[in-house]
Amino acid sequence: MKYRRSTASMLVAAALWAACSAAPALAQQPGAPPPAVLVQAAEMKPIADQAEFIGRAAAVDKVELRARVKGFLGPRKFADGDQVKKDQVVFTIEPETYQAAVDQKKAQLDAARAGLANAETQLKRAAELLRTSTGTQVTYDQRLAEQLQAKAQVEDSSAQLRDAELQLSYTEIKSPIDGRIGRAAFSPGNLVSPDSGVLATIVSENPIRVLFSVTQRELLDARRDQATDPNGIAVRIRLADGSIYKEKGKIDFIDNTVDAKTDGQIVRATFPNPDGMLTDGQTLRVIIEGEQVPTSVAVPQAAIAQDQTGAYLFVVNDKNVVEQKRVRTGVSRDGMVAITSGLKAGERVIVQGQQRVRPGMTVNPSVAPPSASTQKQ
Repeated sequence: MKYRRSTASMLVAAALWAACSAAPALAQQPGAPPPAVLVQAAEMKPIADQAEFIGRAAAVDKVELRARVKGFLGPRKFADGDQVKKDQVVFTIEPETYQAAVDQKKAQLDAARAGLANAETQLKRAAELLRTSTGTQVTYDQRLAEQLQAKAQVEDSSAQLRDAELQLSYTEIKSPIDGRIGRAAFSPGNLVSPDSGVLATIVSENPIRVLFSVTQRELLDARRDQATDPNGIAVRIRLADGSIYKEKGKIDFIDNTVDAKTDGQIVRATFPNPDGMLTDGQTLRVIIEGEQVPTSVAVPQAAIAQDQTGAYLFVVNDKNVVEQKRVRTGVSRDGMVAITSGLKAGERVIVQGQQRVRPGMTVNPSVAPPSASTQKQ
């Protein structure tokens, strides 16, 4: 038993010795070179406080072209996707039938005018005979009625001619706006009528509107900011590839109702669109930010770490010794984070190699290249 206890004691002692000998490995070994880290100086940068919303582009004007008379389509006057001008003819319908109707109504009007001229002559003659007592009142009254009927016939014929001319004008389908015309739904030679549906759609592209929904809380915050600086709200667009659209927009309309299901209210911004990059119906991300961007201490996102206590980072002092600093973070934009407290501009922040250091350790710092400052290693 003594031998066994002695052996057990030796095993325990060996285990303790192994643990004690392994413990220093967690600390910096004497004589070992300081670990290399990449650092970047905290700097004062303007970082805008932004809010993003999902929006949809909508043309200021959008027109669906339809046939207003029945007939066969003539030659098309555009190519799909062309820019068209107001009053430009884009579709034609064979006009012969409608031109014949106009000619017929003109003849009827001429006949009605001739009848009116004859009725007026007969009326004058009856009036003269009545004054000389060679005519009768009955004859005069009859000629007056005939003159009024002939005049009404002229007016009716004139109205029929105007209607026929209007129908003829419908054989030329014109664009009511400046804009881009889409794909034609019918080819020349097809029979179309008012029941045929949309022939083509024209949308105006410059400027273009973007509609997005904003919650009541966000809207109240924006209105408070606008009350302080009415021109202090900038509206930008993030495109599908992540790039920012070059033109700035302006909010010009807020809907007067709130969606009870989402507590959202539709807001509209208008953007210049000279190159036609924005298209009606396109889904976009709308960015709202202040025109006056505050300046704050900023560090790369890669420098920030989190634990149960909150955010922290490592800095290297003038003796190349690592210090841990608890910080409060603010807005994050383009790989940079605003630090609202806990750090001063100019302090060297470790952006790469944090896993190999701990407070109090001496390190070998190098200035991080720009690409390394935004990626945490």
